[in-house]
Amino acid sequence: MWPLYAAGFTTAFGAHGIAANLGGHAAGAVTSLLVLGGLLALYDGAEVLLKPLFGTLADRIGARPVLLGGLIAFAAASALYVVADSPGLLWAARLGQGAAASAFSPSASALVARLNPAAKHGRAFGSYGFYKSIGYTLGPLLGGVLVWAGGLQLLFAVLAVLGAAVAVWAALAVPVVPLLPKARQTVLDLARRLADPAFLAPTSALAAATAALSVGVGFLPVSGRAAGLGTVATGAAVSVLAACAAVVQPRAGRALDHGRLTTRTGIATGLLFAAAGLGCAMLPGLTGVLLGAALIGTGTGLITPLGFAALAASTPKERLGQTMGAAELGRELGDAGGPLLVATVASLTTLTHGYATLGALLALGPALAVVRRRPAGGGDPHGGRR
Repeated sequence: MWPLYAAGFTTAFGAHGIAANLGGHAAGAVTSLLVLGGLLALYDGAEVLLKPLFGTLADRIGARPVLLGGLIAFAAASALYVVADSPGLLWAARLGQGAAASAFSPSASALVARLNPAAKHGRAFGSYGFYKSIGYTLGPLLGGVLVWAGGLQLLFAVLAVLGAAVAVWAALAVPVVPLLPKARQTVLDLARRLADPAFLAPTSALAAATAALSVGVGFLPVSGRAAGLGTVATGAAVSVLAACAAVVQPRAGRALDHGRLTTRTGIATGLLFAAAGLGCAMLPGLTGVLLGAALIGTGTGLITPLGFAALAASTPKERLGQTMGAAELGRELGDAGGPLLVATVASLTTLTHGYATLGALLALGPALAVVRRRPAGGGDPHGGRR
């Protein structure tokens, strides 16, 4: 499992480490805010387009080969910019990193599910999410130190070494998982499976959690600055958010495996926590910012391992890669849609109204769950526990 955790850390560290330092340390390549936006969008855009495709490929040829190929491609794309510091190669390297992460991220999720029995899915996905959260947390901080010490090329060099090292580690430690026989699947069959509540409910919750997380990371510092807080205080708020998400995930997974928590209750509670965090973000001053960060982080920490465990339990093993790729697509859409929604509402009214709008949408899920029973035959992801 450790190489899979390292793969999760790699994609998170690579995404946030470079994104946080492009604007201030790539002057030759970033000539305008539009160019910066394009560079930032390349990584996520590649993931949105390619994750479902690579997830399906993992089901066809095996998750392990796709994992190893993606890690090797990530190392090669990172090394591309190290070889020659030029604007064109920066674009190519960033696009290559995003495409490579699209391969090894859903493959790692599928292997987490295949290498653990259903009774341990909660703990496994909780630990996987913990190390991804560590990557998101350390990315801007450690990435900034590396760029300060040796420029953007040093950061890309470290990512190249990291990707190659994890690939070798995975090749040595991750066992070969045999392919499972699959019944022929038509486009209509796929559409029906992806429209099933067993897929839609956890995927929607994961997208909502990612939307809240992105809004917290992006807009809580804005609220802090508007309240007269300095960069240290606003940076601490983002660190609190990431730390809460990292700490809660493995605990939520263990609680699920031990029967102390169910997927339905845990996801609904997580959505309410995140909605409450957005409500606290509407309060002025440091108290509102810190409370908002802590509650959003706790909510996303609850939802993430439970959502993936529910998907793994309700998906045929031979279709795990496809399901994880589609679920990751949902998360990427939430990652982009949450900030876009809040920004749109804020531009028409105020940022407070933007927080309120997203918070209301997050709270709507648990409210609907109360009035709408789960369809018969959907099956509870964890042995009938509700």
